[in-house]
Amino acid sequence: MASPRAAWKGFLKIGTVACGVKIIGAVTEAEKIHFKILNREDGLPVKSAYVDEETGDPVEAEDQIKGYESEKDEFIHIEPDEIKKIKLVSQHTLEVEEFVSLGDIDARYLEKPYYLVPADGASLEAFAVIRDAMARKKVAARSCVVLYQRGREVLIQPLGKGMLLTELRTHDEMISAETVFKDLKARKVDPEMLEIAQLLIEKKPAKFDPSKFEDTYENALIAMIDAKRKGKKPPKAAPKPKTNVVNLADILRKSLAKEGGASSAKSKTSAHKRKSA
Repeated sequence: MASPRAAWKGFLKIGTVACGVKIIGAVTEAEKIHFKILNREDGLPVKSAYVDEETGDPVEAEDQIKGYESEKDEFIHIEPDEIKKIKLVSQHTLEVEEFVSLGDIDARYLEKPYYLVPADGASLEAFAVIRDAMARKKVAARSCVVLYQRGREVLIQPLGKGMLLTELRTHDEMISAETVFKDLKARKVDPEMLEIAQLLIEKKPAKFDPSKFEDTYENALIAMIDAKRKGKKPPKAAPKPKTNVVNLADILRKSLAKEGGASSAKSKTSAHKRKSA
C-alpha cells in the first residue's frame, strides 16, 4: 500500500527548537457508500455547475471570483492573490504558543484528527525529544496552521511513535452548555434506583475499542443495495423503539435480572435499607 499523502509540510517550532514535520489525515471515507446523482429519465449521471442567478447561464471557472456580501446585493470582490498575501506564518510553521495539561482538554472542542510525523530522517531526533518531553509532562501543545486554504487552531499531543494533531472548534462555534441546560430542574435521585443503575453499569465493563464500532446506517445501505442488485426485496425497516416507560425502577430491575444480577441487587438494596434504618 502506498504511503498516505501529506496534507501539509512545514516545521514544528518550540522557542528556538524546530524540526520538519508532515501532517497526514487520520480519517478516511474510502469504505463509505457514495451516491451519484442521476437523471431519472435516462439514468445517466448529472454534474453540478455554477450558473448566473439572473441569466441562468453557466459561469466557467476562469470567470468565477469570490465575493463578500457587505450590503444586500453588494459584493466586495476578493482575488485569489489577495488571499495568498494574508496567509500567516502558520502556512509553513506550527509555532507552539502554549502547553496545556491533558486533563484540562475539553472534548467538545476537538474536531478532526491528523497524524503528525517527522518530515525526514534529519528531523527524527528533535521530533522524538519534543514528543517524549510532552509525554513526560502530560501536556498538549496549542498552535495554529493553514490547512486547505483556512487557518485552523490545533492541539498536538504525543501518540505512540508519532503525535496526534487535532483541529479545534473555536469558542464562537460552541453553544454553551448553560444555555441548553438552564431549564433542567434539579431532582433528587431515589437511592435504590441509583444502586440498581450502578449495578447495571458494573455488569457491562469494557475497554474503549473502536474496532467494535459499527455504522448501522451504512450496514443497512449495503444490505439494501445488495438486495436490489440480486433482484430481491430490500430488508424490512427496524421497528421504532417503545417509549412508554411507566415505572423506571421496575424497568431497571428487569434489565438487571436479564443480566443475571437480581440477587446481588436485592442484597445490596437490603443492606442499604438496614443502614438507613
